[in-house]
Amino acid sequence: MTSHANECSRVMEPVEDVPSSGGAEAEEPPNLWLSILGEVSTRSSSKLPGDRNVLLLGEDGSGKTTLVARLNGTTEAHKGRGLEYRYLNVHDEDRDERTCCSVWVMDGDPFHHNLLRFALTSGNMHSSLVLLVADLARPWQIPEALDRWSTVLQDYIHTLNISSEERKDMENKLIKEYQSYIEPGGDAGPRGGPGSQGVELDEFELAPLDDDTLTCNLGVPIVVVCTKSDALSMLEKEYDYREEHFDIIQFHVRTFCLRYGAALVYTSIKEDRNVQLLYKYLVHRLYGFPFGTPAQVVEKESIFIPAGWDNKKKMAILHESLQSVKLDDRYEEVIVQPSIRKLVQEKEVTSEDEQTFLSRQQVVISKQPSAAYPGEIPGAPGKISARSGPMNVASVSPLPIGSKKLDLSNAIKGSPSNEGVLANFFNSLLTKKVGSPGGSPSPGSSPNVVMRKDYTLPLSCLSSSVLSPCLCLSPHAHNHTARCSWQKGSKATMSEYQAELDRMAMRGDTPVTNSPVPTNRQED
Repeated sequence: MTSHANECSRVMEPVEDVPSSGGAEAEEPPNLWLSILGEVSTRSSSKLPGDRNVLLLGEDGSGKTTLVARLNGTTEAHKGRGLEYRYLNVHDEDRDERTCCSVWVMDGDPFHHNLLRFALTSGNMHSSLVLLVADLARPWQIPEALDRWSTVLQDYIHTLNISSEERKDMENKLIKEYQSYIEPGGDAGPRGGPGSQGVELDEFELAPLDDDTLTCNLGVPIVVVCTKSDALSMLEKEYDYREEHFDIIQFHVRTFCLRYGAALVYTSIKEDRNVQLLYKYLVHRLYGFPFGTPAQVVEKESIFIPAGWDNKKKMAILHESLQSVKLDDRYEEVIVQPSIRKLVQEKEVTSEDEQTFLSRQQVVISKQPSAAYPGEIPGAPGKISARSGPMNVASVSPLPIGSKKLDLSNAIKGSPSNEGVLANFFNSLLTKKVGSPGGSPSPGSSPNVVMRKDYTLPLSCLSSSVLSPCLCLSPHAHNHTARCSWQKGSKATMSEYQAELDRMAMRGDTPVTNSPVPTNRQED
């Protein structure tokens, strides 16, 4: 029992009391783990940050969604409503690292400003950048659009729950980045502009800002992007824009950029101008990538002014090209919106329902007095003949045989002497047309034309006002009684004369030629 207790006590003795010759090997495992953890922490600190944020604001149709698609290397742009979410692929070729930059595209209606709380918060504002997009195809709207969206952004930032100390730090950081800009290729200073890696901004003596620079410091970097720069040539051709107009546009946009400490880029998706330049500048401001492109102000379609480069002295160069306008003139008086011809749509005419029209006409006709005789038109002033033709035939010379219609209204209503004239007129129609009694036919007359004796029967009826026993101008005697329509002693009317004359004309158009006229007509 005692021996067993002694063995247990020897087992429970502390380990450090036992000498060991391999103490060096026992310390290696902890050092190995520490080295692994240290290497992992070092690698994680060198990775690209994944909390960077870009917000796009601008009018509808300014090309925001298309610009984001082209920045990401694609041509497909799907426009949404409200607030769209996109992302940019960022690749650091030097360290072969990749990350995604969040992109938020705001709808062109300021009514949706409350959606900004999803894109810009107090937690990510220090790592965000704002793009204000303007449309060069509509230059008369640029100042108004920039003022509208900058006001929306400013009002929203003031509502964020950010302490005054933190807000002041962000504003001071933006001022230092603006002041520390050095033209690429300089002897000293940050590499290509603000936010460069490996350079402390406090190492350089910062020049004081001008009185009109960064007067509206929102604490967030801003880049003004004027899209559709290819439309400037269209403005020259269609609206007679000149170089001084483009200088006025550039002057006002650069003045706006000075107030907010913003950069300025003219882009064209159609001509692929300055799109890659804008991408490089964005990753430079957000991730600190090297950037060595200087400012470009020579070509009006490819303007690029980084933040910190511009000032009033450089903008004064624009005065040289102005002739008919001045930089102090109001923008709306120089860049006038052209009048747009509105298409006038012809008013569609809808036809009235047929039955409704006829019912309405029936009511109108029923209120008018009835016609005195068949040739009178109801409602017409005076008496109008139902058939067209000359109204007075008393003084008319004989007509050709081919005439079909004759109006005898005035002749019938005239005096008894007119009736005799009318009878002579018809006799002249039936007279044989020859140049002389024994000679050849006169020029222009038809040869062998003889008088049609079957017309002589009814001529006696035309000379009297009372027809007895009838008036029928039928050319066939045997049908005389059958075609009779007037009774003995009845008064003939004008329409009856006209009807019988029409039948005469229809049967007497073709003269009888080369055939003897029988003296006595035989019954069929």
